[in-house]
Amino acid sequence: MAKKVTMQQIADYLGVSKFVVSRALSGKEGVNPSTREKVFQAASKLGYFAQRNMKIEDIHDQQQNEQQTIDTTVTNNKSVLVLMPNIRFQNKESRYWGRILDGIGEIVETIGAGMVVLTENNVESLGNVLNPRGFLGVISIGVVSTALLLEVHRLHIPLIMVDYEDALIPCDSVFNNSFDCSLNLTNHLVGLGHQHIQFVGNIEYSRSFYDRWLGYRSAMERNKLTLKGDTIVYSEGADRVRDEIKQWLKKQTKQTMPTAFVCCNDNVAKRMITELEEIGYHVPNKVSVVGFDNMEFSYSMTPTITTVDVAKKDLGKRAVEMLMRRMREKHLPFEKVLLAGTILLRESTARLNKV
Repeated sequence: MAKKVTMQQIADYLGVSKFVVSRALSGKEGVNPSTREKVFQAASKLGYFAQRNMKIEDIHDQQQNEQQTIDTTVTNNKSVLVLMPNIRFQNKESRYWGRILDGIGEIVETIGAGMVVLTENNVESLGNVLNPRGFLGVISIGVVSTALLLEVHRLHIPLIMVDYEDALIPCDSVFNNSFDCSLNLTNHLVGLGHQHIQFVGNIEYSRSFYDRWLGYRSAMERNKLTLKGDTIVYSEGADRVRDEIKQWLKKQTKQTMPTAFVCCNDNVAKRMITELEEIGYHVPNKVSVVGFDNMEFSYSMTPTITTVDVAKKDLGKRAVEMLMRRMREKHLPFEKVLLAGTILLRESTARLNKV
């Protein structure tokens, strides 16, 4: 009978400390991304996640680096598996996605469970590295591939999706109410006298971005304003966003330049403000710009960005609550929960100056 693989064995295999292994596996900060990647690869190779008897080590918030073994026959002592993509802007270090992960960890700790964080590129097949008996369920954050989500679905354990949904995967999901918030933001701009309002964002990237565009479109239609067929920005890389905004703005004349922009998130809003200022369109004297997500820089830059404060940590907390509900009542209809956001009016918007 094979011996249980421990974090110390993983540490010895890599030549690092057990503390580093613990923080890497639990998604804690302070670990170099390349080291974190090596830890997950070694853990998978050594069979840490796939141990037959699955006495999982509680790797979430280990006090004084002590190793604790979890009795998997006790439900509240198992672990929650968190799946994340590892693409730019959508990883554990992100100011947005990282806060969701914090919310999950906070509630997981209160129920006495562990938390294992896997990024999509750490594992090719969940079935080969994970024993479902050792997990309460799975929470996926953001855009995780359909193939990996289907693997989770086939394991017949509860799955909760955060800020994402997949038509092929029946499960519970939790989002911010992007539609209503975007509709209200756009109505606010209309109330300031703006009629030529442009949406900025890749609406094919995520359900949230699409819902924000739908909210913008609904507000424009309700106010009987002309809706332009195009949206700006079809990619997510920072350099590509900047270039696409720059190229789009170059094509505008004084007559076609919008007086306001509804941006899919604060990162895009920040870039839009920078590019507008560079071509002489001062924000908000000449053009108004709104963002979404209430990122830290949105209230420290000049001008501060009018945005929507979304419940980032609460998304994570609610996901764990939904997971526990699904464990208790497996046959209830699936839920799609929307958390309300709060519009924060700041310096990047102003009444339209018609002079």
